[in-house]
Amino acid sequence: MKLLKELLFELEYDNIIGDIDVKIKSIHFNSSQVVKSSLFVANKGVKNDGHNYIVDSISCGATVIVCEKLPINIVAGITYVKVSDSSYALGIIASNFFNNPSKKIKLIGITGTNGKTSTTYYLTSLFSQYHVDSTACKVGMISTIENQINNLPLATNHTTPDAVSINKLLSDMVDAGCEYCFMEVSSHAICQQRISGLDFDIAVFTNLTRDHLDYHKSFKNYLNAKKSFFDQLSPKATAIVNFDDDYGLAMLMDCPAGRQIKYGMKSNGCFYTGTILQNNIDGLTLKFDEVDSVDSVEFNTNVVGNFNAYNLLAAYAVWVELGFSKERFKVLVSSMDQVPGRFNLLRSKDGVIGVVDYAHTPDALSKVINSIGKFCDVKKDLIIVIGCGGNRDIGKRSIMGKIAAEYSRLSIFTSDNPRFENPECILDDMCSDLGFILDKKIKRITNREDAIRIAVESASKGQIILVAGKGHEKYQEIKGTHFPFDDFDTLKKILKI
Repeated sequence: MKLLKELLFELEYDNIIGDIDVKIKSIHFNSSQVVKSSLFVANKGVKNDGHNYIVDSISCGATVIVCEKLPINIVAGITYVKVSDSSYALGIIASNFFNNPSKKIKLIGITGTNGKTSTTYYLTSLFSQYHVDSTACKVGMISTIENQINNLPLATNHTTPDAVSINKLLSDMVDAGCEYCFMEVSSHAICQQRISGLDFDIAVFTNLTRDHLDYHKSFKNYLNAKKSFFDQLSPKATAIVNFDDDYGLAMLMDCPAGRQIKYGMKSNGCFYTGTILQNNIDGLTLKFDEVDSVDSVEFNTNVVGNFNAYNLLAAYAVWVELGFSKERFKVLVSSMDQVPGRFNLLRSKDGVIGVVDYAHTPDALSKVINSIGKFCDVKKDLIIVIGCGGNRDIGKRSIMGKIAAEYSRLSIFTSDNPRFENPECILDDMCSDLGFILDKKIKRITNREDAIRIAVESASKGQIILVAGKGHEKYQEIKGTHFPFDDFDTLKKILKI
């Protein structure tokens, strides 16, 4: 147990009623999880307001309530702490409750619209393979695909977990001897203060394009969410940004990080630069340079797609900034596995190539198609199977539909995760800006497995099938239920591999 006054360390609060020396066994922001001697934080969520559950939490055993407004009826024996932002307070309290684990581990956060998962995965893979005197480097990962502690996979429901879960994970990593944690930082997590109280050593920005406008309401809000991650870094932190991206410089404006690093493949003024020497269906050959070094690093990798060159360059920048050998990077990256659900390749005996990718934004889809275009004439040889998620940004559906139809021989529009929407209505949105010519290049097949089957039946030797949107996911979410479905396994089965 911990005393409340320990948990409030570095947290400003407006008012407190009750005993500050009360002992706390656990902290919660879900009233149904509260047990005896708990602290309950009344968060304002997207759909629900925790202030409406204060009475319930007390009846379940909460002895301390953290809230933005005090309830009308104050219960005797209960301590109330009034704060200006409950979500921010939860992060500080959770960090203190778990003994500030982010201060005991090198925490590297990666944010951006695309590339977060791949960069996080590459870094985790590289550091996990690194050995000193036959001892493997101990590493943790928090990502969309899964969480990991020393290569032990742990299930994940969110790109970035809630503040309590993050600090519990970091605490477990510290207990397991992890020296580094590589963590995806989503815009939702930033806005919802899930990362408040965390001490980041390095923050990485990959890129920014349209996404999550159903939540952020405007691109400006989305941009500001990403930027606020860099605005809250400490002076001892390092900020690493993609300077080729239109918004890379914006991340560094007023950023307090003591070291600010730019990377890119086109822009002048980058500290880390990269060049694609060879790009084919079997992988990339790359050369990375540093502005203050005469030595460049050239290497082959089985990672496919020119967009992945940026993800590898970001990983390289982190690797070198943390003081590791460039030559060792070259050796380790050459044998690194592909990221699950990111440009994963399949080859049939008939010479048809399948690609499964998580691309679910217009920019990600364009980049994947552009990469495939290095290997074939997309308007003659590319078949795309794609859908759009339900209860998400409606505006991007027509954009993605048009991109797919325009840059393929055939596009099959199908169901993704319709959630609580009618799949046919989602397909209507995807078709809304096609016009007569592009409309003739698409088929609508709502059942996703049937769509993949038709794609395979429509393909001939040398052609490529791109199944986009779900990547690593092993389910379809329909009316609140997760039904088993795996794009990679389904395509592999139909291709008879």
